[in-house]
Amino acid sequence: MNLVQIIFSPTGGTQKAADIFTAEWNGPAKTIDLTSPQEDFSQIVLSPDDLALIALPCYEGRVPALAAGRLAQIKGAGARCALLCVFGNRAFDDALAEMQDLAQKAGFQPIAAAAAVAEHSIFRQYGAGRPDDQDAEQLRSFSKKIMEKFQSAQSPAPLSLPGNRPYRQANGMPIAPKTAAGCSRCGLCAQQCPAQAIDKTTLKTDKDHCILCMRCIDHCPSQARKVNGLLYAAANAAMKSRLSGRKENRLFL
Repeated sequence: MNLVQIIFSPTGGTQKAADIFTAEWNGPAKTIDLTSPQEDFSQIVLSPDDLALIALPCYEGRVPALAAGRLAQIKGAGARCALLCVFGNRAFDDALAEMQDLAQKAGFQPIAAAAAVAEHSIFRQYGAGRPDDQDAEQLRSFSKKIMEKFQSAQSPAPLSLPGNRPYRQANGMPIAPKTAAGCSRCGLCAQQCPAQAIDKTTLKTDKDHCILCMRCIDHCPSQARKVNGLLYAAANAAMKSRLSGRKENRLFL
């Protein structure tokens, strides 16, 4: 039996929640990083004895298309999995249902699912510090139940998860990171962009390919990647009422 994390976590929020989960399993989990543009995911094959955690962020109530496409290349081969959808203190809408469909099409058997709150990747003041100690206690307890279910001899019943089919339309936001004053031209932003949307020479962002994951801003050692201040403020104001207040995790077993 192998334990596997299949994860898309550009800024670390999804990774933080996933690590809480797999720490409660019996042994270290191998990580398959869906943010890597160099990885040939079609060569990854699991087995029916494996247990995987598929951990993806929620962007506008959906799975990021880039992550979905890379997950679809992996061969689940009957491995059982838990689904972890991480959302930025608004709602997860159709993302968990979409994850279930993607996992099943890739040959996985979903046996449990969770939607967990993490700090919003764009508007960092919302969900700040999440998952916190309260979240961690809840997720650890749930993770132990998942392992018990995995180890039982019973065939898992189909999961009933919230969400609509067809899924909601994701329209994106009219902002994209750009290089600002203080850039050292180190090229780290271009190297680490999951979508390869930053030109390696000019460091300009291709808005058609950028998925607004914010990794380039989060990882820039010179803090020289920014978004347009006026557009950011307008988007923040439009989202404030939906992002405010403490949202809770949802667990499905």
